[in-house]
Amino acid sequence: MILAAFLLINPNYNNMLFARDKSQMCNNLLQFAHVYAWGREHGRKSMSMRFSYKYKFFKISSSRLVSFPMYLFAKYAAALRILPTASFKYENCDVEALEKKMLRHRNIVVSGWYARWYDLFLKYRNEICDMFEIDERYTSVVKTKMIEAESNSKNVIRLGVHIRRGDYAKWKNGIYCYDNDTYINYIQSFASLYPESEVHVYLSTNDPGVSVDYYQSQLPAIVIHLLAGSPPEDLFMLSECDYVMGPPSTFSLVAVMYRDIPLCRMDTVSAGQLTKEAFLSFDYWFRRIV
Repeated sequence: MILAAFLLINPNYNNMLFARDKSQMCNNLLQFAHVYAWGREHGRKSMSMRFSYKYKFFKISSSRLVSFPMYLFAKYAAALRILPTASFKYENCDVEALEKKMLRHRNIVVSGWYARWYDLFLKYRNEICDMFEIDERYTSVVKTKMIEAESNSKNVIRLGVHIRRGDYAKWKNGIYCYDNDTYINYIQSFASLYPESEVHVYLSTNDPGVSVDYYQSQLPAIVIHLLAGSPPEDLFMLSECDYVMGPPSTFSLVAVMYRDIPLCRMDTVSAGQLTKEAFLSFDYWFRRIV
C-alpha cells in the first residue's frame, strides 16, 4: 500500500530499477551503467541511488530521475522490504533467476558488483558516456592547462599515467601498488616506441607524495605534468590523452571509455616487453576487471 501510494503521487518513478551502488566513484559508475543498459533493453527506467547524493559533477546528477528524496525512499523501502531486491553480490550468483525476479517486479532495487551485462553495456555505451559527461566547470580548467603545457611543443603524444596508491597499499596485499621507479621504467619504454614524437606524460595520482621533479629528473627527454586536480579533473585529463597506462583500476578504465583510448594494464606486461600492441581497447579491458 505504501509503495502504491508513493508511485501514484510520483508516476515518473514507476517501472523503475533502483541501482544501489557501493564502493568508489568509478565502480559505482560501471555498476549503474550495467543496470541502465539492462533496463534500457527491457523498457525500464533506472535510477542510481549513489549519484543522487554523491559525485555531483556528472551530467546524470541533473536528471529528473536522480534526487536525494528518491534515494531515501528506495533505501528505506528496501530495508523494510517494501521494495524487493535483486542482489548480484557474489560472482557465482544465479543471474538467470535474478533477471527473472527483475522482470517480475515493476519496481525493484538492484545491487551488487556482479550485475554485469557486457554486450548491453556496449550497445548503449554512447548513452552511458553522455550520462556521465563531466561538468564543464572541471573540463574547461583541464583543457586550458593542457593547452598551455604544450604551447611550445610539436608532434605531441600524450601518455596518461595512473599512479594508484592509498588503498592499493593493502588491496590484494599491495601487488598493484607500484613504486616510482617502476612507473619510470614503463614511461621510458613507452617513449622509446615513439622516437619521432615529443612525449608528454600526465600523471594522475591519489598520492600527495608523488614528485613531478623526481620524475622529470629521471626522464629528462620526456615532459612530465602533474596537474594535481580533483577526481573529475584527473578523470577528464586521462580521457584527453592518446594512451593511458596504470594498474588494474576502474578509474583508468572509465577514463578510456569516453573515446576508446588504448589502455595498457601494467600487471599484464613488463616494462622491458612493452609494445604498442599492449595498449588495448576499452571493450577488451572492461570484460577483464580484476
